[in-house]
Amino acid sequence: MQITEQAFGQDYHLITIKNEDGFHLAVTDLGARIVRLGRDKELILGFDSAEEYLEKDPFIGGTIGRTAGRIENGRFTLDDQEYQVAVDPATGHSLHGGKPGFEAKKWDYTIENGDDEASIIFTTVSPDGEHGFPGNLTVEVRHTLTDENVWRVTTKGISDQTTLFNPTNHVYFNLTGDVTQAIDDHTLWLNSESFASLRPDTTPTGEITAAAGTPFDFQTEKPLADVFTSDFEQKNQCNGLDHPFFLKESHLHQPAAKLTSPDGNIELTVSTDSSSVVIFTANFGEDGPEIHGEKLAHHGGITFETQIAPGAEQFPEFGSITLPANETFETTTEYKITLKEAKKHGN
Repeated sequence: MQITEQAFGQDYHLITIKNEDGFHLAVTDLGARIVRLGRDKELILGFDSAEEYLEKDPFIGGTIGRTAGRIENGRFTLDDQEYQVAVDPATGHSLHGGKPGFEAKKWDYTIENGDDEASIIFTTVSPDGEHGFPGNLTVEVRHTLTDENVWRVTTKGISDQTTLFNPTNHVYFNLTGDVTQAIDDHTLWLNSESFASLRPDTTPTGEITAAAGTPFDFQTEKPLADVFTSDFEQKNQCNGLDHPFFLKESHLHQPAAKLTSPDGNIELTVSTDSSSVVIFTANFGEDGPEIHGEKLAHHGGITFETQIAPGAEQFPEFGSITLPANETFETTTEYKITLKEAKKHGN
């Protein structure tokens, strides 16, 4: 595996792994984030420098924590003690663990190279009381690229006090490689029969809703345009998808999602040991940023944010995001890219 390091601006670094097939994964110590993924074209959204992430959108591709998603009013209870954490002034709810969060930290990193795969291992410490969360939390995020074109993300955390921990990676895919093209003609399959309904401010109501008979049913593969053109109330609230979907199985040997490019030549398969995945379809309207000098289209990307469903701190049926003191949390997600066109050409 070939590994290169280069400057990424503002004293941050870009580390790129390339396998024998020429497929590459690039990550940076700004937010332990993924920046690039692909071979002949980039299959994810990403900027060209650290400055652009900090100025335009620090969440794209970033490691999110301590808690991905929203905590209603920024309040929760642990061991009979109530906590008030930092909230987003625009909504009054905690968002992605508070700003600046994991996505804006400069992470330490080491490199491991092997015959069949290579990894960049990022580490950081979130100190006790950061944004109001208890405990000194040590976090490790390992980004791995394999010879089989699998990008694997493994996240670990351990705290010296009981705390909340629900990390994810905020990657956006667009398998056309063209950020000016919406993802309407991508087809999606999900191993899910239910989702969390949201209020207009995108906090969960606590209701687990059956997907069958709604535009949010992806148990049979279908174009995302079927959702965008629907008049479904949950779609209208967000102008797209911004919802947690509960997975029927949660292990790395069972696909959780499959996304296929409009021409059918590129397939993304997501597998995870997380119990849910938040699907967000870049519902930015005209407010999307410029990426590589091009304006991001409305619905110009789709996320697969594997995690425990946001709202679990108040709705136990969603799962648990409580991390007991001195216990290690670990979660792994794999994103496998199949390049069907490449196989036809013998490359």
